[in-house]
Formats: sequence, C-alpha cells, structure tokens
Amino acid sequence: MIHYHGMAGAGKISDHVELASGRHVFVSFAKPSVLPLVAATCSTFALDNGAFSAWKSNKSYSWEKFFDFAEEWGSHPACDFVVTPDVIDGGEKENDDLIERWISRGPSVEFAPVWHLHESLGRLERLAEHSRICLGSSGQYQTPGSSKWWGRMEEAMSAICESGRPKTKLHGLRMLDPRIFSKLPLHSADSTNAERNGLLEQRFGMYPAPSRGQRAAIIAARVESQQSAGSWQESLQETFELL
Repeated sequence: MIHYHGMAGAGKISDHVELASGRHVFVSFAKPSVLPLVAATCSTFALDNGAFSAWKSNKSYSWEKFFDFAEEWGSHPACDFVVTPDVIDGGEKENDDLIERWISRGPSVEFAPVWHLHESLGRLERLAEHSRICLGSSGQYQTPGSSKWWGRMEEAMSAICESGRPKTKLHGLRMLDPRIFSKLPLHSADSTNAERNGLLEQRFGMYPAPSRGQRAAIIAARVESQQSAGSWQESLQETFELL
C-alpha cells in the first residue's frame, strides 16, 4: 500500500523536508502553504479538499477556490490524485452533485470521490465505478478503530469486495494506523500522526532525535514497515468486537 503522511505545516521548514523527503505526502487545501516545498522534495503527493478541517473548525469554504487549486497542482507530475469536494454531514444527493460539478469542470487530473461511512451501501457500490474512492469516517462512525466503526466497515467491505478483494482502489482517510490498515485491503491511507507526534520528545526515550522532523521521520518509517491486508476476511470481525 501507499502510506501518505499528512502535512499540516507544523514545525520548521527543515522539519517539513525531513518528513517529506522521498515519501508520499497528503496535503490539505486547508494548509496549502507547504505544498511548493513538499512537491519539490517528496516522492509523490495527493491533494485533500480540506472539507474535514473546515467542518471541524466550523469555517466557511469556497469550492471554486479549491477547484482552481486542484487544477493548478493536480497537473503536477508528482500528484497522484485529488480528493473531490464533499460535505462531511451532507446528504447523498448533495455529494453526488459535487462530483458531477467536479467532472463538468473537466480538470484532467486523477480524482477520488468520498464515500462517508454514514451513507448508504448503495452509494458505495455506485462510487465503485470510479478507479479510486476514499473512505471517510463520519456520523456515528467518525472514530476509526471503534467497535461501531469496525461493524460498519465490515458491511462496507462485504458490499464492495469480491472474494475479499475490492472492486476498485480504496483510500482510507485518517486510517494510516497499522492496527487499522493491516486488517483492510486498502490501496493507500493517510494520517497526520507522524507530523503531530514528532513534537513529543518524551515518546522517544532518553536519546530522542534532535529535531521534530527527524522524530516524525522515525514514526513514519515505523508505520511504513507494515502493509495493508491482501484481502478482507469477515471472520476477523469477531476479534474487533473484543477490542
């Protein structure tokens, strides 16, 4: 799988370089200032639409500005894909309309629509017609790794997998946790865990790496040492209920 490390712009420029260098990076429209540096140092990057950040902070959002941003950076040779616009707590029609709006704009970049876990399985199956889709934790399933979340994920995997293999590429939003992705057949996942926890020197014992960026790189390397499941196994659900 591809491990995308979220970059929210925390720390010094040197910290950004330490973490991004040679890696796959996830950059949000909510924090675009790091993108020029990241694009010059990373292996590849993906663009998040920033809707989750806007939703959490209750801020206004401009889809038109995001469209322009995505069109400019989505054509960069290091860009893997762009997460299409979505409304976290919106209705299915509202989110379907945003996908159509994106397509009608016609940007010639790879894109991935979002299926929110609180939405219907029918919508998930429809979105599987795209070459890649993102799975977003939302509603009563907004906490990845909870028993309720795993129950919903079992339903989703049963709907979208054939013989345990997904019908399309799956990207797990906020799922770059080995306890999660090692049990799911994901093509990729993202998290800002490495950048955020690089700040916590006390987690590195008596001899921590001197810079935040170096500590973040250590966390990233540990995460990258593990891979996603090769297929979905429904029997694992019994284990999840005990967590």
